[in-house]
This record gives sequence, C-alpha cells and structure tokens, in this order.
Amino acid sequence: MSLNIKPASEVAYDCISMGEVMLRLDPGEGRIHTTRQFAAWEGGGEYNVTRGLRRCFGQRAAVVTAFADNPVGRLIEDFILQGGVDTRFIQWRKFDGIGREVRNGLNFTERGFGIRGAVGCSDRANTAASQMKPGDFDWDEIFGRLGSRWFHTGGIFAALSESTAALTIEACKAAQKYGTIVSYDLNYRPSLWKSIGGIEKAREVNREIAQYVDVMIGNEEDYTASLGFEVEGVDENVRGIAVENFKRMIDKATKEFPNFKATGTTLREVHTATINDWGAICWHDGKFYESHAYPRLEILDRVGGGDSFASGLIYGFLGANDPEKAIQYGAAHGALAMTTPGDTTMASLAEVEKIVAGGGARVDR
Repeated sequence: MSLNIKPASEVAYDCISMGEVMLRLDPGEGRIHTTRQFAAWEGGGEYNVTRGLRRCFGQRAAVVTAFADNPVGRLIEDFILQGGVDTRFIQWRKFDGIGREVRNGLNFTERGFGIRGAVGCSDRANTAASQMKPGDFDWDEIFGRLGSRWFHTGGIFAALSESTAALTIEACKAAQKYGTIVSYDLNYRPSLWKSIGGIEKAREVNREIAQYVDVMIGNEEDYTASLGFEVEGVDENVRGIAVENFKRMIDKATKEFPNFKATGTTLREVHTATINDWGAICWHDGKFYESHAYPRLEILDRVGGGDSFASGLIYGFLGANDPEKAIQYGAAHGALAMTTPGDTTMASLAEVEKIVAGGGARVDR
C-alpha cells in the first residue's frame, strides 16, 4: 500500500522541517584546536533534509526554526536563502548584546581522516531554537491553509529542551490532523541527553513522539537508545548482520507502533574515517527493500550523510511513492553528499540518478 501523500497541486510546500540550524565552523584538513581559520557553513540534522530536497531534488521546502537577531543569525539566514529554502517561518528573537538571554548555535566540526575519526564540538546552550515552545507557531496556517505534503523533524531538536520536545509533539499532531506525512529521525546523541536525564529521558520523550510518526528513520543504536528496543541471538552466519538486526528491530517496533508506515536506515561499516562500506534498507507495508551496496566508499566529510539519505528517501516517496526507488535514491544521495565538504548536499539529481543506475566515477565532459 502506498503512502497517502497529498497531491503537489493542493499545497504550497512539498516538505517543511523543524529544527535548529547552527553555524558550522570547519577547519578543513586541520584540527579545531590548532587551526587559524575556519570555513563557514550552515547545518542542522532536520534542516539538512529539506535543504537536500530543495537543492538536489527541486522540491518546495521551508524550515521552522528560530535565531537571535544579530549578524551571526543573519549570516545563517543568508546560507539558508542560498540553499533556496523558504525562511518565512523563522522566528527572530531580540538579541541582548552578549547572548546572556538568547544566542545562536555554533558547531565546530573536524572531518577526520584515516584512523582519526571525525570530531564535533557544539556550542549551543541557550540558543533561540532551544527556547522554541508550544504555541509559538500557527500550525493551522502552516499545515492547514498553506499545506505541506511532508513534515520532517527529529531527535536532535527534541533533545534541546523540555519545550522543544513538547513543541515536536504539538507539530506532529498538527501535521497529522491535516493529512501531512510525518517523518522523524531518531538521531540519538548522548551528549544532548546526558545533562537532562540521559537515556531514560530520551526514551520517555521519543516514545511519546513515536506515536505520531508515519516514517521512522534510525539505525539499530537509535532504536535501542531512543525507543528501548533490543535484539538478541542474531546468527553470525547470516549474511549482513546489520540487515538482520534491523529487520528484527523493525518487527518489534512496528508491532508496538502500528502507526509506522515506513522505516529506513543507513548501513555503515567503518574501516577508517575516510573508507566506509555504505548502503541502506527500508521497510514498507510488510516488505524490506535494500539499496545497492557501496563497498569501500571514499569519504571527504561524513557529516550530513544520514540527512542526505533521508532527503533521498523522502524524495522517492514524494516523487514516485515507491519504496524501492526511495531506498536507492536515499543511499545514492547520502553517498554523494559525503564526497563534498559541509553538512548539506552539493549533488544534483542527474548525479544521483547516474549512481542509482550503476554509473561510476569516470569524467563527465
């Protein structure tokens, strides 16, 4: 059974995301603690998905977020505008001059190389996005009068504060009220939860949100940490232990949350920071679909690969309502996104379709 997705002609947007967008400061090939210069990008787990849908797949996209109204906030806004994502739902908070009351999030990220893994160092306490709360947005206007075919958010935003968790529930309920498909990336980050209740709080919050989700995205660790599902007794002789684990996890999850209409995850085996085996799998209507395998994928910057997988997966459903196409587009787009710097995609639809069709890395002239 296909997902019940609204026709594009009936709504203003194909996808709206909600989450924090930070200023990413990237030392390139260097280290955070020794660099003398940074390249600046924008990025955020939820936003990256709609940015990919707009820039690579040509979908109409918007972001729901908040910034402190200062030059840093306006810089992030400028990056968003360059990506073509609609900024009309951004809330601007008055800046107090030093960030005592509200500020914008910073994310220092090293790419890693070889045996040295990628490193992230976030500076995001007391940000405007973390202060977002129920009642801040007119969901009847957003999902009712304007309308969107899809709504995407995730566990990073929900972990920022008690109020963002509550807002996530409010938004998901409103989206479902108006027939908008809701996707949620569990994206468990221990660093975000450790000071507000740890894994127990993560499970409490995410299990509440999961009741209002149509398409759940996350790997085995996410399902275990965020929803409390575990699998045991996997036969190591079975080809693809990660695949078998995911299938058993989804069997449990969909029994407890029958509202899940589809699920998806990336499959990654890390050889080094720059060489990974890569692929993806999704479940829809009782069947599993696996992407092409990408063995020993060479990676320039792995941050955002999972978000780009999610945008490709969503595009496959929005464009064709086909889980086979969705998983192939997701895996290929995620792979391509990790060949360029920054959180967000620099791939084109033609490049994604070339990879899906089995094309290689020969020069295009």
